[in-house]
Formats: sequence, structure tokens, C-alpha cells
Amino acid sequence: MDIRYPATLEPQAEGGYLVQFIDLPDTFTEGESVEEALFNAAEVLSVMLDFHIDAGDSIPAPSLNVADAHYIAPDAKTQSALLVRQARGEKSLSDLARALETSWPAVQRLENPNHWPSLRALDRTAAALGKRLVLSFE
Repeated sequence: MDIRYPATLEPQAEGGYLVQFIDLPDTFTEGESVEEALFNAAEVLSVMLDFHIDAGDSIPAPSLNVADAHYIAPDAKTQSALLVRQARGEKSLSDLARALETSWPAVQRLENPNHWPSLRALDRTAAALGKRLVLSFE
């Protein structure tokens, strides 16, 4: 699963660029240059996804193949929380805790974007969900 959300980048008449996320209408930012706007976009994306996770909101999957969009990833801890949440699907936290032979709060922390799970914990979680952990640098 790829957690990169498409965003539009629009030059502004007064200078700078406005960034708006297609799948998250309440998530937008700006910057004086393209580089600054894209950097700010990654930060605001992480913050807003964290907010929606904490609020228990459903989070849409990123749209694919959007023409002229910039695909932006949130920070690693937010990505891991979303990936665990998506991979778990309808499986309850209790069921996952039993599969991992750990406590419910420990499993709940895996979906908390303010928690940094270890690679070992993520690898064990992926295996318990019938998945494989894959890492990459961008």
C-alpha cells in the first residue's frame, strides 16, 4: 500500500503557490517557492491525518493517477499508523492483540501516529495480518 496523497499546486497572482489535497479538502498550505510549498504540504498532510486519526474519522484512500498532481507522503509514523489501520481492515484490535500475543493497548498504539513502533513490531504485525513489511527511501 502506498500512502501518498495527490495535491494540486497553483501559482498565486501575488506570488507563491497554493497546495490543496484532492482527497482531503480541509488540508491545504502554501509556500513562496515550489520546493517550500511541497515541503509545507508534507508537514500539513501529517498534521491533518494525525488529527483525523485521533478524532476517529474515516480517512479516504489516496486517489490514483490524478493528472498533473504531486503525490505527497506524510511522515513515517503517520504512514505506519495508517498502514496498520488499513491492513487490519475489519479485524478487531482484540483479535490482533491475541495474534501478536500482546495487550490491546500495545496494539492500539500501533495505530497512534504519535507512537513510534519498532520495525520488529511492524514486521510482526504485518505477518499477523497476512502481509509483508516493505521499506523504501524516497
